Amino acid sequence: MRFIFQAIPSHPPQLALVILLISCSVTAMTCQKQNLPNNEKVPAIFVFGDSIVDTGNNNYITTIAKCNFPPYGRDFAAGGYQPSGRFSNGLVPSDFIAEIFGVKNILPPYLDPNLQLQELLTGVSFASGGAGYDPLTSKIAGALSLSDQLGKLREYKKKIREAVGENRTERIISKSIYIVCLGSDDIANTYTPFRRSEYDIPSYTDLMASQAFNFLKELYGVGGRRIGVVSMPIIGCVPSQRTTGGGIERACSDSENEAAILFNMKLLSQIKILNKQFPDARIVYLDIYNILDQMIQNPAKYGN
Repeated sequence: MRFIFQAIPSHPPQLALVILLISCSVTAMTCQKQNLPNNEKVPAIFVFGDSIVDTGNNNYITTIAKCNFPPYGRDFAAGGYQPSGRFSNGLVPSDFIAEIFGVKNILPPYLDPNLQLQELLTGVSFASGGAGYDPLTSKIAGALSLSDQLGKLREYKKKIREAVGENRTERIISKSIYIVCLGSDDIANTYTPFRRSEYDIPSYTDLMASQAFNFLKELYGVGGRRIGVVSMPIIGCVPSQRTTGGGIERACSDSENEAAILFNMKLLSQIKILNKQFPDARIVYLDIYNILDQMIQNPAKYGN
């Protein structure tokens, strides 16, 4: 099975720009609420999703989605230039986001058995490479499903309540930033071989959007109030999809990009509904599709 395990350099200007734009959107979300005193930092970062934001959870589960071997980690200084379980040669977006918010330099995986209390208190990644909004995507890969990841947050909440008490736990849960980033594996890996016989693209993206809605609603129920949801990227232009669907010239796969656009429209619609339903929360749609499309169309604008 093919997964979108893209390599991310340690200090790429393009990725840094993308993460900065995402982070600015989440920062705006926090500033608009103005619930935190000006001198108080975001207490923690929590991330849910797939290989784009998995910082090592798949090292500790039985899954076909593994990256604990070279050349992964060859530029990851914090890990001694060794594979860390990140689907990258260096850092992943989870780490950049945690650093930009001044929480910590890298975001550890929740399943790391060596995590100390202080690391837990400032946030973790629950993400798992190979996961998707479609539960079948996670099942095929042996990844932690969104339901599993949310269960880990509940487990986390219980752990820190026992360690630091109810009041501090509730503050961490309600004031922290939550990032949700997945969906690419649904379109790239699951739809054509496993779902196409029962769903067309409009109905499949309905399924994905419904699953996203339910997850966000449950995340609110656990206590999340500041939530950034990353759109699906321009999936038809990643190398694996250009190779399999782009013809002899390896052009971008239009069908997969159209599916991403359709899903993103539905995701945005669901987020608007949730914001009306839960006025004490701030759920922000983070558009990565158009940012990446602009980079592809105008690469010189973003550096060498």
